[in-house]
Amino acid sequence: MAKTNIVGWDLITNFVVDAFKGYGIPEEDAKICADILLESDKRGIESHGVNRFKPIYLDRIKDGIQNPVTNFEIVKETPTTAVVDGHDGMGQVIGYKSMKMAIEKAKEYGMGMVVVRNSCHYGIAGYYSTMACKEGCIGITGTNARPSVAPTFGVEGMFGTNPLTIGIPTDEDFDFLIDCASSITQNGKVEYYERIGEEVHPGTIINLNGQSVEGDAGAALKMIRNGTAALVTLGGIGEELGGYKGYGYAMVVELLSAVLQDGAYGKALNGKDADGNKSPYHLGHFFIAIDTNHFLGEDLCRKKAGDILRAVRASKKAPGADHIYTAGEKEHLIRLARKDGVPINESVQAEMIAIRDELGLTQYRFPWED
Repeated sequence: MAKTNIVGWDLITNFVVDAFKGYGIPEEDAKICADILLESDKRGIESHGVNRFKPIYLDRIKDGIQNPVTNFEIVKETPTTAVVDGHDGMGQVIGYKSMKMAIEKAKEYGMGMVVVRNSCHYGIAGYYSTMACKEGCIGITGTNARPSVAPTFGVEGMFGTNPLTIGIPTDEDFDFLIDCASSITQNGKVEYYERIGEEVHPGTIINLNGQSVEGDAGAALKMIRNGTAALVTLGGIGEELGGYKGYGYAMVVELLSAVLQDGAYGKALNGKDADGNKSPYHLGHFFIAIDTNHFLGEDLCRKKAGDILRAVRASKKAPGADHIYTAGEKEHLIRLARKDGVPINESVQAEMIAIRDELGLTQYRFPWED
């Protein structure tokens, strides 16, 4: 396993903001991008945090397939809905503004929905549902992604990891938040395994012969990228353990990320043009906010949701288990445990130094350099 060093939150936040600015992102947008990126690490979701800072965002800006300045165009709007074209800008900025718009509509009319086309990777989906929860709303979001997941009885990557994320406000220290892909694992998790030297988990990736891919994560990642392997939907290979359910939820997200906004889907999201050159991903998202005060009130909703979750956690535990968790609880506990900073592995340490030196950010010195 790779060695890690802890970097304090102020240091890593300031560095990420300045690095984003150095790549041409306006300051206010850079702060949004940094907040969403590092929120992933605060929740223990390494697959979407600083591990992806360079390859998913900075490299794509450098390659010219993602625009650092975001043109947030409202194509059509009604009192409760909106269609947005992100023009391949920063996905986090597009996502933040879209969910904010959905919340504002919900506060006035009870519900709001905003759909997006031509966006880029928007970070952890749970960030946007949390935005809604903080405002007393139920928040729902999803996004399509590059085709790397196979349908049940298929072996070819036809759609993305397509998370369906729902947040419901509670009266506890953490809200209910289910934030996960509709595949067993994600591309970002396989990338993270490669960085730390962990092998892929059996049953999560399938090859063209319909067999489980095992062993080296780097080799598995290359197979996914060249189309000789694909990720498996929730429920696993085939139907025996309900793989068709994950497949079905993935398709719900694919449809809601494309059909309302006339967006790209499937193979068109692979980041390559007809000649095999890198091109924008043109991702689609959707954001839904439901204001609890348009029903029986935020206080009642929070109390009732808390009661339900507490009842579940108090139920009989399996032998050897000492705790039943509800969605959002583990992330809350990790946030408390990481109060001093984010663990950075050696691979990312090298990337951070290279970015600092490239941009001339000489004011930054990292703990592993002492």
